[in-house]
Amino acid sequence: MLTLRPYQEQTKQAVYRHLRDRDDNPCAVVPTAGGKTPIMASICKDAVGAWGGRVLILAHVKELLEQTADKLRLVCPEVEFGVYSAGLKRRDTTHSVIVAGIQSVYRRACELDAFDLVMVDEAHLIPPEGDGMYRQFLADAKVLNPNVRIIGFTATPFRMKTGPICTPDGFLNHICFEVGVRELIRDGFLCPLVTKAGINKADFERLHVRGGEFVADEVENLMDDERLVAAACGETVGYTADRRAVLIFASGIKHGEHIVRVLADEHGIECGFVTGETPAKERDAVLGRFRRGELKYLCNVNVLTTGFDAPHIDCVALVRPTMSPGLYYQMVGRGFRLHPEKQNCLVLDFGGNVMRHGPVDNLTIKSTPNGDGEAPMKECPECMAIIATGYAHCPECGYEFPPPNRKKHDAKATEAGILSGQITDTEYEVRDVSYSVHTKRGAAADAPRTMRVSYCVGLNHWQSEFICVEHAGYARQKAAAWWRRRTPDAVPDTAERAVEIAEAGGLAHTERITVRTVVGEKYDKITAYKLGPLPEAIPAGAFVGYEPDDIPF
Repeated sequence: MLTLRPYQEQTKQAVYRHLRDRDDNPCAVVPTAGGKTPIMASICKDAVGAWGGRVLILAHVKELLEQTADKLRLVCPEVEFGVYSAGLKRRDTTHSVIVAGIQSVYRRACELDAFDLVMVDEAHLIPPEGDGMYRQFLADAKVLNPNVRIIGFTATPFRMKTGPICTPDGFLNHICFEVGVRELIRDGFLCPLVTKAGINKADFERLHVRGGEFVADEVENLMDDERLVAAACGETVGYTADRRAVLIFASGIKHGEHIVRVLADEHGIECGFVTGETPAKERDAVLGRFRRGELKYLCNVNVLTTGFDAPHIDCVALVRPTMSPGLYYQMVGRGFRLHPEKQNCLVLDFGGNVMRHGPVDNLTIKSTPNGDGEAPMKECPECMAIIATGYAHCPECGYEFPPPNRKKHDAKATEAGILSGQITDTEYEVRDVSYSVHTKRGAAADAPRTMRVSYCVGLNHWQSEFICVEHAGYARQKAAAWWRRRTPDAVPDTAERAVEIAEAGGLAHTERITVRTVVGEKYDKITAYKLGPLPEAIPAGAFVGYEPDDIPF
């Protein structure tokens, strides 16, 4: 007998409360690998054994049907259940519980007869409108039994173009329970995620968006560049020497074949490869070898995003961009499952997805009427202000944005954290330093100004900090401490004088900085410095009107 985890039991009870207290249909949000199937199996046991009802479970891939059937055998062996799936070569119609593939039954509601409960796995696939397979079947199910209740289960309760899946006039109306990724990682039910560090970011400006997603041909042409594939493969191999199972998501069939070829020719590594065109027998054989550990690397194109259960996966490499936060989540989610020999799962993001969508436990969901166009906001590299993409100059600090470079693309994986609150400390070599006087936008004329110090730590990446020499109290004390670590000269009273001294060579050169990134926070923070030797004191009178600072520290 299977015992539900505490949050699984809470989910089930929340579903029951909704069915008792409301007359519409609930949806439960449980992360990938959080165990939606045991919850559904337990509901089946109660519905049939305690209430004498009849239940249908709908899913869209063969793997999910097989998982559900296995869990039903564990949880309620006393319940007769059937399977209706062309892929599994079963067409049962008379059992108390039927597990069905939507592709096989969407036109056969009458053949299956009436149900009291219909549970939909991956419920975000129910379209908001039109005549899709789910909508057609569920509409027919309501004709057979007007009182049928529909229960949705998903890890991602939203759609790219239309937003939340629960709406007053939809098949699903209300989220009755939600448990988060961070909570389940904290409690030991999901595997921790980590990302590797690297400063440079991918540039996908040359791509167009159609129907809410990047144009597929453009994506593959961009990603299938010889240099990019070689670099991404090299980095993946370098970071996975001590990993057990590496799942790679490619941008297209040609791109995937290219990755497999480079891994073999340049690194002597065998990498399996499956696509939607791979024959079923061949696909099952490749996946079997990967699950048994005979293949360490497995590359796929759009087939292993949902329903694929390989708990030993400890690295996911996203060698493709996506505009869909749900697809991004599902790809990363392949590494959520626990395994006895797995401490964490490494996520290598070569597609800019973490920066585009945010950490997987706090996704940024953007909706556009047509699913077309560019992201509505961008970040100023000088003052870190978040502004509309249409600005050529930053309205906060005046920074002039360079014209789009539509040929540039970085072959390195992003450093962005995959979980909110995740802390990454990265040390960078400083290539250049600039100093300027900064006045806060909208401040009064007599408001204190600051000295902005900007460090160039990449080809076009600047990390800034603000030294509050004109402020009082603690801010002034921090500025004084910063200043005295860099020069024997007294702390100036104005930001203008501080800039004059700095630009005259009066401060020790900053050789390296350590930058702390906390996922979910707006700005990075410099936490440590490696400084060169102190300069000689500036001769008296070098700056007319300069008054020494006498604040003790």
